[in-house]
Amino acid sequence: MRERGLQIGRLFGIQIHLDWSWFFIFVLITWNLASVFGQAHPEWQVALRWGTALIASLLFFASVLAHELAHSVVAQAYGVPVRHITLMLFGGVANIQREPPSPRAEFLITIVGPITSILLGIFFLLMAGITTSPLSLDVVQEPTAVIAQLDPVTTLLLWLGPINLLLGLFNLIPGFPLDGGRILRSILWAITDNLQRATRWAAGAGQVVAWLLILAGVSMIFGATLPVLGGGFLNGLWLAFIGWFLNNAAVQSYRQVVIEDILEGVPIAKMMRTNPPTVPANITISTLVHDYIMNRDDHAFPVEADGQLVGLVTLEDVRTIPREQWDTTYVREMMTPNERLATLPATAEADEALHQLQQYDVRQVPVVENGRLVGLVRRRDIMKWLQLHGV
Repeated sequence: MRERGLQIGRLFGIQIHLDWSWFFIFVLITWNLASVFGQAHPEWQVALRWGTALIASLLFFASVLAHELAHSVVAQAYGVPVRHITLMLFGGVANIQREPPSPRAEFLITIVGPITSILLGIFFLLMAGITTSPLSLDVVQEPTAVIAQLDPVTTLLLWLGPINLLLGLFNLIPGFPLDGGRILRSILWAITDNLQRATRWAAGAGQVVAWLLILAGVSMIFGATLPVLGGGFLNGLWLAFIGWFLNNAAVQSYRQVVIEDILEGVPIAKMMRTNPPTVPANITISTLVHDYIMNRDDHAFPVEADGQLVGLVTLEDVRTIPREQWDTTYVREMMTPNERLATLPATAEADEALHQLQQYDVRQVPVVENGRLVGLVRRRDIMKWLQLHGV
């Protein structure tokens, strides 16, 4: 069972992760803010500029986390499990395990995110108004002088306010899988009573928005200045990159819904491998390699003791043990124990099996009944089923 990125904590039972790309964007935002604050406040010392920029970046990503937590908490209230939230290059994403149960649930799960960002933006601006000291009329007539008079706290709040408002409003763009696209899908779903059709239409709208962003970005790269978006090579490149990302996400989101629709209601008995090869817990790694791994094309073997499933051993586990220790290390010492395994009951359906495989990023999930192994669902078995149905 593998996790991606760095886990930094848990809130409301949800793991909080940092994707490795987050560190890049965090450094980039901090560096850019230090430069902006330095231009606005040339009298600030280097430590003050960088300190304010660092705090602003941390509070911005805390705001992004609040946005995703709002989605997640409402999703949990509707019985939709949320495994983790990941902060990454493009902000944040909540790992909501399955589609909402109804259009109303999707609408409420989705709308609460932008509302949270907009409320945070208003809060920061109100706090900036409270912390701003009265300015003379002469100063008010000169914006540069006004900015120069602002203290670090007010400067920070005046950046956090608009950026949160922008985050909330940007997410309301009706391009799936942005929040606005999901709101659009919930409305289409309510009208058509067909999730797959609603997703196809919302994903189509998302692709249109994505290509508009790409075209706008390319035009900015070649010197155009656009209303609201502005201009510049780097801004254009970033906008085009966001459009490309949204286009791919829209396509993948629709494909995921189609896959889940095909797998829903299909019992895992139709695709699981019955009587998979198993290994005893008390054999050495050397015996495992020569008598099992080298004689089959399997990458993982359930481990049994007294007829009960006690764990799973994989090729990756074997690679962690030095070759000279194979004759003295037993399977039971390096297997993933049963209590840490993702398992399924014999009554589970194929879409649930796919969720388990994706959630834990594994190639196979044991099917267990009363502690005994009855089968093994492998990722490639599900892929073969999907290929037979034209996916």
